[in-house]
Amino acid sequence: MVPLLFTPCRHRDVELKNRVVIAPMHQYSGVKGYPTDWHVMSVGRYAAGGAGLVFVESTKVERRGCGTIGDLGLWHDDFIGHFARLADFIRSHGAVPGIQLGHSGRKARRYRPWEGGGPLDRSPGIDDWDDWELVSASDGSDRGEPAPRALSSGEIVDLVGRWGDAAARADAAGFDVLEIHGAHGYLIHQFLSPHSNRRGDRYGGSEANRMRFAIEVVDAVRAAWPAHKPLFLRLSVEDDAGWNPDANVRLARILGPRGVDVFDCSSGGMRGAPVVSAGPVGYGYQVPYAEKLRREAGVATMAVGLIVHADQAEQILLQGRADLVALAREVMHNPNWPLDAAMKLGLAQPFGLMPSPYAYWLEKRAGQVSALTPSTHTRGLDHLATQPRE
Repeated sequence: MVPLLFTPCRHRDVELKNRVVIAPMHQYSGVKGYPTDWHVMSVGRYAAGGAGLVFVESTKVERRGCGTIGDLGLWHDDFIGHFARLADFIRSHGAVPGIQLGHSGRKARRYRPWEGGGPLDRSPGIDDWDDWELVSASDGSDRGEPAPRALSSGEIVDLVGRWGDAAARADAAGFDVLEIHGAHGYLIHQFLSPHSNRRGDRYGGSEANRMRFAIEVVDAVRAAWPAHKPLFLRLSVEDDAGWNPDANVRLARILGPRGVDVFDCSSGGMRGAPVVSAGPVGYGYQVPYAEKLRREAGVATMAVGLIVHADQAEQILLQGRADLVALAREVMHNPNWPLDAAMKLGLAQPFGLMPSPYAYWLEKRAGQVSALTPSTHTRGLDHLATQPRE
C-alpha cells in the first residue's frame, strides 16, 4: 500500500505528486527586492529532495511591506523574470512551484534576525528611508516598538489593488500555487486582531469589520490569479491577543467559498515571538489548529509546526487532521527529507522522487550494497552495531 503522504493530490487543476510541502521560509537575502543565486540554491535543493510543492518565501506586494533590507518583492514588472527563474527551476526538478505574498505592516524596517531583529537605524546606505514607512491598521505600537501610521481608507483600497497586481505578476512568473500571508503579526493579521486594530471605521471595531481587509485582499488576488490555480491562505489561528481559533473558523467559512482552497494553519506573532500560543512546543503542536478548521469550517488545511518524522506526518494525514503537511526548519536540516520519509514508510521505488542525476546513483548504490543503512536512519555505525538484528 502506498503511504498516504506519497499519494498525489489535486487542488483545482494543479496536481501535487505527494503531500509534502516546503513552507515559505524567509531568507532575508534578497538585494533590493530581487532574488539571488542563494534563492535558486535554497528552493532548488528542496525540489530535488522530492517534495510535491515548494514555496518561495514571503514576497512583498509593495516596498513599504519589506521587513528587512533582504526581503523579496513583486511590486513592479521588472521582478517577473527573476522570479520566473525560481519557478522554472523548481518545476524542472519535479515539484510544483509556489510563492507567498505578504506585507509586514508595522513589522517593517527591521534588522535581520541574526542581526538582532530590532528596529532598523536610519542609514545613508538606505536611499528610500522615508518611503519605507511603517503603516498598519492603527497607529499604536507595543512598548519599545516604533509607532506606525494608520492607513487611510483610500490607502487601504489602493493596497488591496497592489495584492492583486502582485498576484498577476506571480502568475506571469510561472508559479502554480499562491499563498497569502495573513499570519505572524504581519499586515493582514494586524487588521484581524483586536490587539492591533483599533480603527473606528468599516475596517475596525467589530469582527466583521476587522475581517474586511483580509476578505478584500482575497477577492483581489482571486480575481487576478487564474481560476485553474489554487490559492492558499496562512493564518495565525491563535495569537494570544484576541484573535482565536473560533474566529478563524468563521473567517474560513467566509473565505473558502470566495476561492481559498487551502488554509495554512500556524499561530502567534502578534506579541513578538513567532509562535507563542499552542501550549508546550513539541512535535506537531500546531496540528490541532489545522484539524479544527478542517472539521468545523469544512475546508482543506495544511498542518505546520515541528512536523519532523515520517510516521508523524503520515499519521496526521491518516487521522484526517489535515490534507497537507508542511515542513520548514526540518528540511533545512535535511533537504532530502521526502526521500528519507519515503524509505522509512516503505514506498516502492523511493528514488523516483528525485531528479535523475541523484536517483540513478542512489538507486545503483542501494542495489549493490544490500546491508547499507542510510545515515539518516541511525546515529552511526557504532550505534548500529549495538542494535539487535531482526
